[in-house]
Amino acid sequence: MSGTQPIVALESTVLTHGLPREPRKLSAKFLAAHPEWDESLGVNLALALACEDAVRAAGAVPATVAVIDGEPRAGLSRDELERLAAATDAPKLSLANLGYACANRQSGGTTVAATALIAKANGIRVFSTGGIGGVHRGWGRTLDISADLNAIATHPVLIVSAGPKAILDLSATMEVIETLGIPTIGMGTRSLPRFTVEPSPELKISESVDSAAQVASVANAHWSLRPDCGVLVFQPCPAAFALGSGDAEAAIERALAEAASRGIRGAATTPFLLAQLAQAFDGTRILEANLALLIANARLAASIAMHLAT
Repeated sequence: MSGTQPIVALESTVLTHGLPREPRKLSAKFLAAHPEWDESLGVNLALALACEDAVRAAGAVPATVAVIDGEPRAGLSRDELERLAAATDAPKLSLANLGYACANRQSGGTTVAATALIAKANGIRVFSTGGIGGVHRGWGRTLDISADLNAIATHPVLIVSAGPKAILDLSATMEVIETLGIPTIGMGTRSLPRFTVEPSPELKISESVDSAAQVASVANAHWSLRPDCGVLVFQPCPAAFALGSGDAEAAIERALAEAASRGIRGAATTPFLLAQLAQAFDGTRILEANLALLIANARLAASIAMHLAT
């Protein structure tokens, strides 16, 4: 897909790795806020369809990004979404293994970094996701820094997210984002969103806007000066579903200690820590926070894409 249509790229690791494949009973509060939700479907597929519907409802075109049989794709059919949602062996594809997957005709879900690359190749300027990767705690020992950050700095795609994942070293992540010169815009907030956790009042975002039209204006001005660099838009998890700051931080510290004791490191760290967080909280509560922010981000991304297309 390319051209001047208002298109929104959607990443696919939520289909292949991030969410349950089976249906789950969700709260009355969540279903009241999201009446379009299909409880008969697996959570991962229902979320993918809900995000696509949110983009369409705002007037834009959804393009879920993935690799299908070795072909990087921006825009999947319902059958292809169902196929990825059911796959138990689909690889998680970032920049380092994307070429291998294509050469070996694999099908897999794309991370933020790989999705930004494929979106750029298809002329798509707006991309919606959940939380971005960043600098991991203990990075001074491990040098564990997500490929997402360099990919955002070198691909002219505007990414709407709920901020860096709370399990990261947030101060170091923001320092690297600034060093790379990536514009960071808070949507209605100057406090840093932290994925499913409420924003941190201690960590500030210097630029804040209150509308999608303002985001589009900033993005256009940025690309007129730096046409090869992305833009980050941070929107907090909807307040009705966000996790409390204190409880989340305590759970993260316990999860980090457990990871260290088990020798878990590298690519295995993030899924382990997120799983530990899910155990620490009511599983439905943290799941609903994730779903709510993904749908909200898709809606905002579509509104921004509409303004960029005018």
